[in-house]
This record gives sequence, structure tokens and C-alpha cells, in this order.
Amino acid sequence: MKKSFFIIATAVALLLSSCGSVPITGRKQLMLVNDSEVLSSSLASYKSFMSTAQISGNTTQSAQVTRVGKRIAAATEAYLRASGLQNEIANFAWEFNLVKNNELNAFCMPGGKIVVYEGMANFVKSDDELAVILGHEVAHAVAKHSNERMSQQLAAQYGGQILGNILKGSSAQTQNIAAKVYGLGANYAVMLPFSRKHETEADEMGLVLMTIAGYNPDVAVNLWTRMGQSSTASQPEFMSTHPSDASRAANIKAKLPAIKQQYGNLKLK
Repeated sequence: MKKSFFIIATAVALLLSSCGSVPITGRKQLMLVNDSEVLSSSLASYKSFMSTAQISGNTTQSAQVTRVGKRIAAATEAYLRASGLQNEIANFAWEFNLVKNNELNAFCMPGGKIVVYEGMANFVKSDDELAVILGHEVAHAVAKHSNERMSQQLAAQYGGQILGNILKGSSAQTQNIAAKVYGLGANYAVMLPFSRKHETEADEMGLVLMTIAGYNPDVAVNLWTRMGQSSTASQPEFMSTHPSDASRAANIKAKLPAIKQQYGNLKLK
């Protein structure tokens, strides 16, 4: 009994000491996996993906992805500096790619590797709309949702008895989890599906980042509504774990006034 109590108490203490806070929203999150392990795993997945992906030959759209991506990246770094989180900037080595694929999809890997599919580039109607998408995806990276999901899976899979070993830097368990969430070794890298809580949080954070970047966040409501209506047979892969159209639109509308008021003055020059 005493041994069990000690194990539980130790696990609880370790979990409490491994809590972080999400920038912008301030939500507390479990962080058992360190940044270096996540960045290493995600970089391997990104390289695997890019080794089979075909770069788009559309120079106009490629230039748009780079242009908007750089503005969102600059806004992200500006926010981190203004919030006393400048040390986090070292975790990002930005890259921007448009690839040949007709799906409605885009992603930003931890570390700032941004990929947009041609299907998404064809779908958006302006830099502002593309900024909604990229702001949302970069927000996942800024919020370290990948770290959080991996931490949750580690805690669930291995339990409190070996949490101490995980937190001491043992990487075997984290590499095992990373192989599952990032699809390492596969010909087609698959980003881990985030929860609806993460998606809603990324919506809010993305609006902040695009506002700081100087884009118009008001276009987000219509864009996400169109996205949800874009497939008659089934939801696009990009939307598979996202909130419903109605709840997403309502949440964005509710958040927009405060975001524009609070972050409008931080716009990049």
C-alpha cells in the first residue's frame, strides 16, 4: 500500500511539475516530451514527406505561400519577443513549400516547416484567406500541440511508474510514440490529428497571429464556412477533427472584437 501510494504521489508530482502554458490563451498543458525530441521527430517526418512530394510549378501561388508564410512567421516571432518568450524563436527554422496535390490541406510542422497543397492554394481567394489557414497551422506549432499530444499518449501508454524515466530524458518511449503520430518511415507523412480543443485554440491563436501580421481576420468566418461546405461526399481531410461549422463560426465571431482591439496595435510595419 505504501509503495503504491509513493508511486502515485511521485507520478502526480512529476505531472504537476511538467505543466506548461500555451502562449496567447494561457491554457495549462501537460508537457512530458522536451522540444528537442519533438523537433527531431517532426523534422524526420517532414524530410520523409518532402522526399516524395512534388513541388508545385505554379510560381505565382508559390510566391503567395512564401509571402504570406513569411509575414505569419514574422508576426509569430514579434509576438514571442513582445511576450518575453524570445527563447522560443530558436525552435523555428522556417520553410515554405507549395506541393502538387489537389486536396484541401496545409500544415506547419513543429519547427516551422510550412506546406500548402495546390488544392488549398486554389481554394483561397486572397492573401488574407491564406493567412487564416497558415495562422491556424502555425498556431499549432506555437502552442506545442504536438508535444502535448505525445505527452498525453506517453502518460496513457506507459503509466506513472515509469514517468520518472521519461522525464529524465529516456527517448525510447518518445521515439515509439513519435513514430506513430508522425508516420515515420512511411512514404506519406501524416500529421497527428489534433483534438477539437486544440483546433478551437488554434483558431483563436491563428486570428491573433494574422492580425499582428497585418491581415484582415474578418475573412475567417466565411472561409471556414466555405471549407466545411467544400465536399458533398465527405469532409475534407483538413477538416476531419475540426469543430462544426456553426460552433466554429460563432466562436470566431465572439473572439474577433477583442482580438482586433488587443492586438491591432502590434501590427507589423
